[in-house]
Amino acid sequence: MPKPGLRHVMTASLAAVGALALSLTGAPAQAATPLDYAALGDSYSAGSGVLPVDLTNLLCLRSTANYPHVIASRTGARLKDVTCGAAQTKDFTQAQYPGVAPQVDTLDADTDLVTLTIGGNDNGTFINAVTACAAAGVLSGGRGSPCKDSNDTSFDDQIDASTYPALKAALGSVRAKAPNAQVAVLGYPWIMPATADPSCFAKLPVASGDVPYLRGIQAHLNAVVRRAAEETGSRYVDFSRASEGHDACKPVGTRWIEPLLFGNSVVPVHPNALGERRMADQALNVLGLG
Repeated sequence: MPKPGLRHVMTASLAAVGALALSLTGAPAQAATPLDYAALGDSYSAGSGVLPVDLTNLLCLRSTANYPHVIASRTGARLKDVTCGAAQTKDFTQAQYPGVAPQVDTLDADTDLVTLTIGGNDNGTFINAVTACAAAGVLSGGRGSPCKDSNDTSFDDQIDASTYPALKAALGSVRAKAPNAQVAVLGYPWIMPATADPSCFAKLPVASGDVPYLRGIQAHLNAVVRRAAEETGSRYVDFSRASEGHDACKPVGTRWIEPLLFGNSVVPVHPNALGERRMADQALNVLGLG
């Protein structure tokens, strides 16, 4: 019987080595199925004021560089972005504008991941508090605490009486429509520093004594958002530490939030592009997807 040639011996040896390697390592890994990801929420989720603008719905002033798009880009998720500027909790279950469906309508049993930021527009909490305190600050020349003196606990009372139950109901509607999803509720990054910064008065004309007052209102809102998230089985993404030192009084390149005046956005007191990226970073970290 003739002996096999050298070429046949080498071919057989290589095949045997290949078979052994395959048996040790297993079959080649298949690409993971992309997450079905739905982004809900208000202007902090929509990235209102951050360019470029999503031209599919100009009413919502949604950015294609908002934190949902950053998350989708980094994870390869299939994103359905229905975030909308000025959204309130009620807009999860009813149309915010003609032709704009309730936000939870984008959810179903196949949704894997939901992110959202919501609650700041309920009762006009953010806009009313900031504008009231800015007006009072201008009239007082930045001295005292005229906004606190005039409004006392009214903003906090509304948060407890109205915003909290509305948040819990809205998150319940998310859970009902997407029972298999991981739901991440993002808090609001700091707008104000912990104490007054005199050099910031031109950009945020809030009296020195009202700076901690406004920050306290935001802290209270975030605490209520956390409570509603935890009570509905959602994950809360906390920015109380991560956004410290990145408030609207800080310079460009450090601040995550644009100031009321002389900022770089057409939508003041909202996250800039850096803020949206950092919100995505924190959410990915909390969710274990980063």
